[in-house]
Amino acid sequence: MKDEITIREAVTEQEIGFFWAQLRAYFNRDIFPGPDSGKKAHFLNGQYRSHMDAIHNRRQDRSYYLLLSRGGADIGLALPVLYRTEDRKCFLCEFCVFPEFRGNGAGTKCGECFLSWAKSMGAAYVELNCDTPQRQRFWGRLGFRKNGADEWGMPLMLLPPEEELPIHIERLTGGGDWQLKKLENGFLREIGEDVLTEEKKRRLEQAVSDGRITYFLAKRGYRAVGMCSVTAAFSTFACGNVGIFEDFYIEPVFRGKGIARMLAEAAQKWCRENGVASLSVTCAPCDEQMYQALGFHIPLGRTYAYPASGD
Repeated sequence: MKDEITIREAVTEQEIGFFWAQLRAYFNRDIFPGPDSGKKAHFLNGQYRSHMDAIHNRRQDRSYYLLLSRGGADIGLALPVLYRTEDRKCFLCEFCVFPEFRGNGAGTKCGECFLSWAKSMGAAYVELNCDTPQRQRFWGRLGFRKNGADEWGMPLMLLPPEEELPIHIERLTGGGDWQLKKLENGFLREIGEDVLTEEKKRRLEQAVSDGRITYFLAKRGYRAVGMCSVTAAFSTFACGNVGIFEDFYIEPVFRGKGIARMLAEAAQKWCRENGVASLSVTCAPCDEQMYQALGFHIPLGRTYAYPASGD
C-alpha cells in the first residue's frame, strides 16, 4: 500500500551513513537548537556515535539503526536497544520523523510501526526518556505512561508490559546498583526535590556499602520497580537500635499490585530479625491511612526538624 509505513535495519555503509547524518540533523534542529553546550557537543562531535556503535556491535543487548519508509522514501528513524539478557526491555533512545514528512498522522503511524517491530523482536515492553509536554502527549497517545526518572534524573515514560510477572523483594547489599539511583531520582522528582548529584550518588553508595542504611528493592524479574529503606540508630529509651522507614517509592505503572505491603513487611521482618526495637515513619497527613494499613498504627505525636545548613 502507498501509505503503509515499513521499517528496516540500516546495514550497508550507505544506509548507516544516512542514518547518522539524519540523526545529527535532528539533534541540531530539534533537540539542541540553541547555542552550543557541553551536552550538544557530546551528541555532535562523535562521542555519542562511538558509544552507540559499541552497543550496536556487541553480541548481546545490542542497538539497532532503523529507518522508517513510506512509498519508497525514508521518512524517519529510530534507535532502540533491546535488552534480551535482562527482562526483554526495549529502550528507545531516539525517534524522529523527518520535517518534510511530518503531519497528517505520520508520526503516529511511524510510532505504531516501531512498536510492532519491537514486539516482533520479542520486546516485553518499551521505555524511553521524555522531558517535554509535546513529546509526552505524543507518546501518551500511543499508550505510554509517565514512570519516574532514570539514574541521571531524566523523566521516563513506559508502555506497560502486557505480561504479569511475580514480584519478589531483595535486600540490597551494595551501593553501586544503578537501579537504586533510578528509583531514588523517580522518588525525588515525585516529591518535588532535586535529583541526585554525582556527589550525592557517591555518598549514597558509601552509606549503603557501610551498612548505615538498608534498602529493600521490589523486583519484577530483573527490573526494580519499588524500594524502601531502614536507617537504624541507638535509642536510650530502648537501649538498642530503632529504625526509621524512608524512601518508600513504587514506579507509577506498577502501583496497585500489593508491592507497598510486600516492601513494608520485608522491612518490618528484617527489623525483628536484627534486633531493631521499633520502626517508625514520618508522613504527610494524606498518607496516614496508608501507613496505618501497613502496620504503622502507634501515634508518636508530631515530628519537627531543624533545617540543615544552607536550607
